[in-house]
Amino acid sequence: MDLKTLHTLEYPKILERLAGYCAFAVSIEMARALEPSNDIGVVRHRQAVTREALQLLVTRPDLTVGGARDVRPSIDLAQHGGVLTPTDLLDVKSTLLSARNLKRIFDRLDAQYQALFSIAEQIAFPNSLIDDISRAISERGEILDSASEKLNTIRREMRISHDRLLAKMQRMVSDPKNTPYLQEALITQRDGRYVLPLRAEFKGRIKSIVHDQSASGATLFVEPIAVVDLNNQYRELQLSERDEERRILADLSHRISNHAVDILNTIDIVAQLDLAFACAKYADDLSATEPELVPLILSKEKRQAGLHPGTVIHLYQARHPLLDPQTVVPIDVELDDHTYALVITGPNTGGKTVTLKTVGLLALMAQAGLHIPAHSGSQLSVFREIYADIGDEQSIEQSLSTFSGHITNIIQILGKADPRSLVILDELGAGTDPQEGAALARALLTHLLQRGISTLVTTHHPELKAFAHSTPGVVNASVEFNLETLQPTYHLTIGLPGRSNALAIAQRLGMPEEIIQTARSELSPTDLRAEDLLDEIHRQRDLSRQAREAADKTHKQAEKLKSELADRLENIEDERREILESARTELARENEQLRSEIRNLRRDLIQARQPLEALKAIQTRSDAIEQKIDKPVERRSQDQDRLSLRREIRLGDSVRLRSLNTKGTVTSLGEEEAEVQVGVLRIRARIAELEVAESQEQEILPEAAAFERIPSSFGLPSSPGIELDLRGLRAEEAIDALERYLDSAYLAGLPFVRIIHGKGTGKLRQVVRHSLESNTHVKSHESGGDKEGGEGVTVVKLRN
Repeated sequence: MDLKTLHTLEYPKILERLAGYCAFAVSIEMARALEPSNDIGVVRHRQAVTREALQLLVTRPDLTVGGARDVRPSIDLAQHGGVLTPTDLLDVKSTLLSARNLKRIFDRLDAQYQALFSIAEQIAFPNSLIDDISRAISERGEILDSASEKLNTIRREMRISHDRLLAKMQRMVSDPKNTPYLQEALITQRDGRYVLPLRAEFKGRIKSIVHDQSASGATLFVEPIAVVDLNNQYRELQLSERDEERRILADLSHRISNHAVDILNTIDIVAQLDLAFACAKYADDLSATEPELVPLILSKEKRQAGLHPGTVIHLYQARHPLLDPQTVVPIDVELDDHTYALVITGPNTGGKTVTLKTVGLLALMAQAGLHIPAHSGSQLSVFREIYADIGDEQSIEQSLSTFSGHITNIIQILGKADPRSLVILDELGAGTDPQEGAALARALLTHLLQRGISTLVTTHHPELKAFAHSTPGVVNASVEFNLETLQPTYHLTIGLPGRSNALAIAQRLGMPEEIIQTARSELSPTDLRAEDLLDEIHRQRDLSRQAREAADKTHKQAEKLKSELADRLENIEDERREILESARTELARENEQLRSEIRNLRRDLIQARQPLEALKAIQTRSDAIEQKIDKPVERRSQDQDRLSLRREIRLGDSVRLRSLNTKGTVTSLGEEEAEVQVGVLRIRARIAELEVAESQEQEILPEAAAFERIPSSFGLPSSPGIELDLRGLRAEEAIDALERYLDSAYLAGLPFVRIIHGKGTGKLRQVVRHSLESNTHVKSHESGGDKEGGEGVTVVKLRN
């Protein structure tokens, strides 16, 4: 794209805002270097990446490239034979870990996010490099004993040598013969060697080597001859440790150098993913939508129109992305199949230039893969080039006036533009004699139209209004001005030219009436009639818009009232169900008393050896009452699905839980939930999720025979089952399987699952539970019960 146009339309400011959403330096550089593409395939892929990133962040808002660092300088140092510091190595490890986590996530989500997966699948580097760095460097940047066997041996010997040295020096400090000679009873260090603080006046009393003295000269720091060999031994081990640590760092640096290409490619891929997340976050903050991209192909209607280049610009409620979203006035810019040039007229500061910049900038954003601040359904062509001449082109250095600067810029644009370009010209023909400027403006616009170049221009020349009205392919547009407040409204009206408000504004500001009338008499009667007619058209359009706004307001009020009535009906239904449930509870209590009395009476009759036939009718009646009590209070709804055609679920029924894809027996019924015995488990489930097992289905209403079994396309995904057995898997394999299973279980709506990991050494159990702690789908987890496997099983409750 033309570099000058990018700056003219303030595209770099968009990139700077985009960079603010990036998480690390490499993606920030990518954001600032993002250029619009003129390849529709590339642009559609970019838009798909942004769309998928936006969808992914809705479901996983915590997903980031957290931990990634710009380690390119470290990689370059390693490639040139340099030795990386522990901090550098930790940064490399953190970046590779971030990349590995992203790749695992997208490996599980490849079917849902194919555009993002096509980027993430390019991540490739040896996983052993992460393990090698972890084994050698601690999280605090210290080289661990486990880095090498030699280092472990050296450090063990150092500890022994250190203990011996300090023990011998401590005995010397504690010796009563030496105590009077010492300034303090302590052991200190000078130049890496352990020494004692000897009083200067007792120099020579202890055979020693002087290493330093205090500032006052009263204290000498001496190394007793008796510990010289031990000090030497300890110092030699320190040097050996230093050399081995350097060798370890050099070895790790060499390994990184060997895989530099893969690591640099991984950094680039992580940056691309981070940039995609940044585009999504920016789109979310802008309330932006994905534009429909239209290829530059002439339709039959456009071919019949003549020179139409086939471009499409349909922007609905478009907003300039750099203006305050709370105050910016949205505009509609729609060019039909016969129009490819727009002439905008209207007062200064009315929004003409902002309209041009909005269209140009949104086209650049769309071709860069960014969503645009406009309503969904907006359409844009992918232009080969966009050229803009906006603003003051005056140059003192080049001795160019404003007019000369504009003409110079336009000449350059004319030499480069073609039918696949979009040309934007602000204040066409301004800055010179009005008559000559208008003639030049008409000639330029005619030239662009004859070449079939899509053009947007603003002007103050009234001659261009008539030109646009009478020329095929061109349409007038105007920005409106409120004569009451003497303020622009910033509304764009396509199809009508702008009005000349000079006399009206002068009159409102208090210009004497005789001067206004004299000025009007100087105008052509034809022009006056045209202006009066234009005023009337604008007035009628304002009335129509006000009527439409009033109708929209009335419609919203009706929808609000409808919603309130629905809420009130819902509350009434809740009250009805509460009353019925209360009555059912009371009836159950009384029926239980009756059954208790029947049992007592039965016992008395048996003891008295009296017949029991008299109790049978009462018993039957009580059973019928209990059966009615067991029926839950159903919520009344206008929409009844085909499940309502089947008989109601009762206590003791064998049912199938659709969400778990398993069978069980109903042991308790509530208002909306039931308790189902599944094996040794008792599960609480919504009644709507249960269906009577086929072997028990009966009493189907006659009307049901007319309905066919139509599978629903809106059901939950199929259940993966309520158990996952990880026994026999390695830790990394188990974590991958666990994460895939939890994703499927969550999407299927399972309330809980059982993870079987066995007891063994407890290592796999520890890894599984650590992973569950950080999984966003998990609500809580606990060990299985005695009959479920105890510590060999973890029961996981999932979020709704």
